Amino acid sequence: MKQVTIDRNKRLRDDPGKGHNRWHPDVVPIIEVEPGEELLLETRDASDGQIKPDTTIDDFEGMDAKVGHPLTGPVYIKGAEPGDLLEIEYVDVIAEPRGWTRIRPGSGFLRDIYTEPYLAHWQVEEGWATSPQIPGVRIPDGSFMGTAGLAPSHEQLADWTRREADLVSRGGSALPPDPEDAVPPDGEVAINGLRTAPPRENCGNADAKQLTKGSHLFIPVNVEGGLYSVGDGHFAQGDSECCITAIEMGATAIVKYHLHKGEAAAKNIRFPRFSHPGYFLPPEWAAPRNFIATMGFPLREDGTNESEDLTLAARHALINMIQLLQERGYSGVQAYVICSVAVDLKVSNIVDLPNVTVSAFLPEDIFV
Repeated sequence: MKQVTIDRNKRLRDDPGKGHNRWHPDVVPIIEVEPGEELLLETRDASDGQIKPDTTIDDFEGMDAKVGHPLTGPVYIKGAEPGDLLEIEYVDVIAEPRGWTRIRPGSGFLRDIYTEPYLAHWQVEEGWATSPQIPGVRIPDGSFMGTAGLAPSHEQLADWTRREADLVSRGGSALPPDPEDAVPPDGEVAINGLRTAPPRENCGNADAKQLTKGSHLFIPVNVEGGLYSVGDGHFAQGDSECCITAIEMGATAIVKYHLHKGEAAAKNIRFPRFSHPGYFLPPEWAAPRNFIATMGFPLREDGTNESEDLTLAARHALINMIQLLQERGYSGVQAYVICSVAVDLKVSNIVDLPNVTVSAFLPEDIFV
């Protein structure tokens, strides 16, 4: 099996030829593989190794803020051409023995409520993660790669940069290209490369927790060779990753590529798809078995009813779940972390107007 190994004692910038942290078609591939060939890729965590077991919130201020996400790659898949559909099979995703979850002021779904930093360290052992900062909880292994994608074409690069700049001009949130902390550190990639925070048509930071061992990710090919890169391993995550981090970890991904010639062009497939032939987790965790759920509706604090506002409904479902966890003795920040790593937000109803409904599902079996 071909391998790309990394030095986990080094930052991405100090381990040349192993990866990048901006999306750009000119990033030079670091390895070539044939379709059907297995490849082992070691990856760094989302902080690029800055958060260590002894890190505290006092260390946050001095950290590089624009390193996310350090990706291993690109991988050149022989025969891949624009118009093809690349299928990435996750043969295995192997966790490193430690992880972390962070609340970062100004980020996350409830950033207006949780304005102070927080950090939980997790130890991974025998398929479970536990944290001294979140007592009485153990989280089962649901390892997956949070960020994985193909290089955009030059045309896509220009289009996506333009549409995100337009969004910002209209008061929305997006991160424009920025050479600070970029790898490679200079040139066209650093200046105009796309930040990896949002997912796009090339996939990227989708944070789809169902992409566990055995899953298949399908992405339209935009450039010759596809140029696949991966990173941002998660040991576990709730559907929403509400505090902006899951159980973040370094990981090893073993992947196999399958090429569907011309299929994206023939079927006009523009966005990623993914599948799993079995259960993405054991059924009792995937469902989950033995749960409690809270509901949320699109109601503002002053009582105003906002019809069809799923974001507002999700906010209330999450706030209600945090309240439930506080009733059980957890602080607000502890409850927010539990929601980010273990609670699934699901759309229960999108048609019963005005009150579309989002529910937050908490698996009771995480408590010990």
